[in-house]
Amino acid sequence: MAQSTHGRVARQLQHLRNAFAQQRGLPFADLLPDDTAERLGSTREPIYTPLVTLQLFLGQLLDPIGSCVQAVARLVAWLAVIGRPVCGAGSSGYCKARQRLREEGLRTLVRHTGQTLHANAAAQWRWQGRRVRIADGSTVTLPDTESNQRQYPQPDGQEPGLGFPMIRFVVLFCLATGAVLEAALSPYHGKGTGELSLLRQVWDSLEVGDVLLGDRIFCSYCEIAVLQRRGVDVVFRKHQSRRSDFRTGKRWGTQDHQIEWHKPRRPEWLDEATDQTLTTTLRLREVRVIVDQPGFRVQRYELITTLLDPADTPAAELGELYRQRWQAELDLRSLKQSLGMHHLRCQSPSMARKELWVYLLAYNLIRGVMAQAAFERSVRPRELSFAGAVQSLVAFAPLLVMVAEGGVRTCVAALWRAIATHRVGDRPGRVEPRAIKRRRRKYPELHVPRKLAQHRLLKVA
Repeated sequence: MAQSTHGRVARQLQHLRNAFAQQRGLPFADLLPDDTAERLGSTREPIYTPLVTLQLFLGQLLDPIGSCVQAVARLVAWLAVIGRPVCGAGSSGYCKARQRLREEGLRTLVRHTGQTLHANAAAQWRWQGRRVRIADGSTVTLPDTESNQRQYPQPDGQEPGLGFPMIRFVVLFCLATGAVLEAALSPYHGKGTGELSLLRQVWDSLEVGDVLLGDRIFCSYCEIAVLQRRGVDVVFRKHQSRRSDFRTGKRWGTQDHQIEWHKPRRPEWLDEATDQTLTTTLRLREVRVIVDQPGFRVQRYELITTLLDPADTPAAELGELYRQRWQAELDLRSLKQSLGMHHLRCQSPSMARKELWVYLLAYNLIRGVMAQAAFERSVRPRELSFAGAVQSLVAFAPLLVMVAEGGVRTCVAALWRAIATHRVGDRPGRVEPRAIKRRRRKYPELHVPRKLAQHRLLKVA
């Protein structure tokens, strides 16, 4: 019986791997580890096992409709095709199975898939042979339920009953492949919920020799000092509260010099023992980047970096590297628009978090297929269209699960060709007016809680 159960789990894991074109012996194969089922939890449920539930959950989020009923219908159709007893078409069993998935298990799968892609990135995809990570933050909204409002309250600037619960999150992206390496979640507002606080929750995943790119919100003395002490270099945009004077310090050019920052008073988040290990001054490099492209919103900005040697990293290369920080904005757009993560659907906080982690896992698995397609076609993953990859994978996934073993590689090769066909347009210096052409129809706005508005309508009737 144990061997039979083990064999069934192995087959289900292989089906899940096939759905995302993971074939053994390839550079980006087996993003999902062999112990995936154990990480998700155990159950005696014969149909909705953890692996089957995860596969349905992933497919549900990739589908434009994305309903639980459709996810179950897809399972019923698959069971009928392979000749196995068909389960009921009701969605209650599937919904209960999703609740049994372990949240921490989903998070470890996101880390594992992202780190595997990050570690296996081809040398020619890296910046100066170094692995670069990008930190950026965003928000997602949740259904307006009482439990969601209690744990993730709406922004305090909105009237009660007129907003949606909101989760703030910070993500570390891999610059080379676009994969999510780590993420931290919190309510939108309150103590310890800012992007800097969330960065401190994930920076243990940074490794010696990494380069961290970030916006000016991360440009703080203590954060830079801690990261430098760990062997991590940073390239941040300079915070607007600090003034620049390129006549001071050791000068390497008219707009490139070495500066010193003095240690501030110990912040609350930093313990005394760690504070004692930090130096009283930081030697940093400041570079001013001039944007000479007409139409750009920013005409100039200053960078702060721990990469001090201008011979190894000229100012122009630093400016070009920081410009790639914009990739994080595009990655967030891929998550929130191409995958539809901008508004979660689950009604409880715990399920909303699981939904978010499954979105990140789906995103990483798609990035894995893109990395393999890029490797096979000798291009960079960033040159391929994420939206095109999603559409191609959604079209191929049912065939990859049901096709005979001998035909899987043929389908996978065809999928790679399709994904490699959809390239991101090469439009250097592209600018767009910050306005829209289509006139949007205006709808009446809700100025009171919905229940009160319904009561007023009933009262009028």
